[in-house]
Amino acid sequence: MIKKLADFLNEQEKHFVKGGKFEKLYPLYEAGASFLFSVKETTQSSVHIRDSLDTKRFMSMVMAALTPCILFGIYNSGYQAHKAVGLSLDLIPVLLTGSKLVLPLILVSYAVGGTIELLFAIIRKHEINEGFLVTGILYPLTLPATLPLWQAGVGIAFGVIVGKEVFGGSGRNFLNPALTARAFVFFTYPAYISGEVWTSILKSKDQIVDGWSGATALAVAAATEAPMKASEVLTNAGFSLEKSFIGLIPGSIGETSVPLILFGAIFLIITGVGSWRTMIGSVLGATLMTLIFNLIAGPSSNPFLGLSPIWQMSIGSFAFATVFMATDPVSSPSLEISRFIYGFLIGILGIIIRVINPAYPEGWMLAILLMNVFAPLIDHVVISMKIKKRIPNVV
Repeated sequence: MIKKLADFLNEQEKHFVKGGKFEKLYPLYEAGASFLFSVKETTQSSVHIRDSLDTKRFMSMVMAALTPCILFGIYNSGYQAHKAVGLSLDLIPVLLTGSKLVLPLILVSYAVGGTIELLFAIIRKHEINEGFLVTGILYPLTLPATLPLWQAGVGIAFGVIVGKEVFGGSGRNFLNPALTARAFVFFTYPAYISGEVWTSILKSKDQIVDGWSGATALAVAAATEAPMKASEVLTNAGFSLEKSFIGLIPGSIGETSVPLILFGAIFLIITGVGSWRTMIGSVLGATLMTLIFNLIAGPSSNPFLGLSPIWQMSIGSFAFATVFMATDPVSSPSLEISRFIYGFLIGILGIIIRVINPAYPEGWMLAILLMNVFAPLIDHVVISMKIKKRIPNVV
């Protein structure tokens, strides 16, 4: 069966190469063929090492690591929607509702972003950049399930065009396209991506909702007033540490379950796809900054300052951003030491933005985008320091 498919694709290639009737659609043909089978163009000289892990397989590894988060995001979206109006919490009904909420956002992301990728590939006469396989799924996982589809489409269009294509496409962008898209939606349509928008309310003519609130754990913690402790207020509001860690709480589609994100982190590290230095650096930076805030927190100060590191890492998008966003190989530094420094600074900035800024109790999107800008500078400084340590040549 596989051989027949390969033979069929080889027979159709003549229609897409230069001079064929579908010459302009060659990027689309090449994308499908190389996704299913290894590329034909390989280096032949002996100085190269060849294996089966090309760029598309590299991206497929990230997709595999994201799969548990996607499935849980579908379940949790349906679970929160059913719980809000008192409907059945059985597995099948919840999954069906979650699928109706989440899958359209994913389809819009791939359809709009993929079309833009195809158009740029045709205009520039190059292959479709496979990086969109990951961008197209990361972006919707950072959104609430209630976001209007047209806004999701506008966001991914901005992220792909402004965040990547204007700089030359995959490999040349210095900003993470998925976060660029998310930032655009956040600042352009703030009413639809902040506040109590994280749970989809299923409407029914005979269903009356009483006492429901869609605030996230971060919103509850940020709104805590002294002398109350943020951890106590979170627990009283239904956001226990255990529940927040597991992820059965309102939030972005794919960002709530820490155990499943940790599974993705382990998978990426074992396969060599994700940088463990960036991840460890982010954890250490966030822990250090949180402990500093804990030390300066007083009885009358902002209760958010006193929230412990385990709480800070269990709520919001810290885990997801650290594992899947900060480790983007294009927008992060190239050197190993630089990646640790990069992750460390992301951890520090993320906690500062989250805790100090009362209007925006989440800091990882802005922290990562800011450090994307400084990633080349970090590499430059590290290289300069290494050069200074070299023994001068003796003439």
